[in-house]
Amino acid sequence: MSDIRVDEWASRFALLSDSTRLRLLIEMHASPQSTVQELASRAEITENAASQSLRALRDQGWAQAERVGRTVRYTIVHDAIVHRILHDILGVSHTSRDTSVTTN
Repeated sequence: MSDIRVDEWASRFALLSDSTRLRLLIEMHASPQSTVQELASRAEITENAASQSLRALRDQGWAQAERVGRTVRYTIVHDAIVHRILHDILGVSHTSRDTSVTTN
């Protein structure tokens, strides 16, 4: 594997070391097209913290923003790796609004 790919993946995975960003990914997975206010409320963080973390997630290609009028809605970028991490490693499910993470 080239050093460029290794550095790219290391940078992407570094985002997951922050619990705020990880919570936001889980919430965006559970409720696509959420606003900053909705995500902040569900993740139990401030809107400022949510906004800063969402910017980092967008910059690294994990999330995308769509403006609808004056409202900006956020979704996870459709990426098999992100989806596998949320499901296989964190145990996030599509079947319920419960986004609690199971630990072994």
